[in-house]
Amino acid sequence: MIQIFFYLTFALYGCATVAYLAYLVRTTTAVEIWANRLVMAGFVTHLLSTIHRFSSSGHLPITNMHESLSFFALAIVGAFILFERKYKVTILGAFIIPIALLLVVSSSAFPSAIRELNPALKSNWLWIHTIMAFISYAMFTIAFGAAVIYLIQQYFLKKKRLGALFQKLPSLNTLDDINYRCLTIGFPLLTIAIITGAIWAEKAWGTYWSWDPKETWSLITWFIFAALLHSRLTTGWRGKRASLLTIAGFLIMIFTFIGVNLWLPGLHAYK
Repeated sequence: MIQIFFYLTFALYGCATVAYLAYLVRTTTAVEIWANRLVMAGFVTHLLSTIHRFSSSGHLPITNMHESLSFFALAIVGAFILFERKYKVTILGAFIIPIALLLVVSSSAFPSAIRELNPALKSNWLWIHTIMAFISYAMFTIAFGAAVIYLIQQYFLKKKRLGALFQKLPSLNTLDDINYRCLTIGFPLLTIAIITGAIWAEKAWGTYWSWDPKETWSLITWFIFAALLHSRLTTGWRGKRASLLTIAGFLIMIFTFIGVNLWLPGLHAYK
């Protein structure tokens, strides 16, 4: 049953990706409706797959690379649906849903067998730490998409290329507001994730902080987004500079989540 839901999710996200990319070329109500319906259907099957896996394993499905990539994609799509409904930015899906699809496809490259939990993972702190981390990552991903569109929009304005694609893009103010909203949600959640992770580490391994590669890179990610939020609040950073730093923070975040887990040895590396 898990596999059926997983393949349905893959197919629906794939079709949604095509629909959102088609929306870049042809802005019609029909394309918009179908794109949003497909991604909603994919989110439902993805959620059912996650719930079924949770029911089968008895723990939150984020304990290996297959589960984590899938859960990250689920969080991203959920965040996108909320922001799309609030801001009516269907075109954002052309930049966000392909990322979710790539994560789901990548997850299939890793073993999906449910295994007994490592004793260190049998903790209630696992729920708080990981859920906060994944939601914050999802927020930063939405901010990344808004930042990319902002730079595209700004380029068109500068070059005075006010064609069909330009007309489809949200206003610069809307994109900047999405960026800021995501930052003000994601940064506190990342802070909570790091703090609860430290508490969890002390209970599991006897130390709050060991400069494990994941801890170190998570702190780097935190400092980047802290600098961005501080600059926005104190010096009025907006627009291009905020977008560029958002993109940099997103890339560091992706390395922290995927690169560190795969390539750097440590307590957080998936075996």
